[in-house]
Amino acid sequence: MQNLSDQPCLIARSLSLVGDAWSMLILRDAHAGLTRFDEFRKSLSIAPTMLTRRLAALTEDGLLEKRRYSERPPRDEYVLTAAGLDFLPVLFAIGAWGRKHRNADGVTRFFDAEAGTEIDPVMIDRATGAPIGTRPIRIAWPE
Repeated sequence: MQNLSDQPCLIARSLSLVGDAWSMLILRDAHAGLTRFDEFRKSLSIAPTMLTRRLAALTEDGLLEKRRYSERPPRDEYVLTAAGLDFLPVLFAIGAWGRKHRNADGVTRFFDAEAGTEIDPVMIDRATGAPIGTRPIRIAWPE
């Protein structure tokens, strides 16, 4: 299989970093304030070896930063970097798609903590002001 990180398409390159469900769920939980290995493991019910690999990859790829919070015993936490913080709208876009095209009964809901309103994301093109998906697109591949 070809390495996606070498593709000219930024969607492919981005998916090479966060294209698996575990990585996205770790980022979701990090946005909810989780930082420690045991917190992620409990929230996700993920095998320790899988969690270790995903945390290492997200750290190596610059979405999380590993910080030591205890020397004895040595313990680290994982905090979002600027790139990790910028991933939140992507998570909400995926959630909005799921709300529209999958059964949304009994699912987790996300609220603006200050306003108390449920978050209903809309992706807008900065240049036209049009919601993404309402206008035809054209892909310009590099030559």
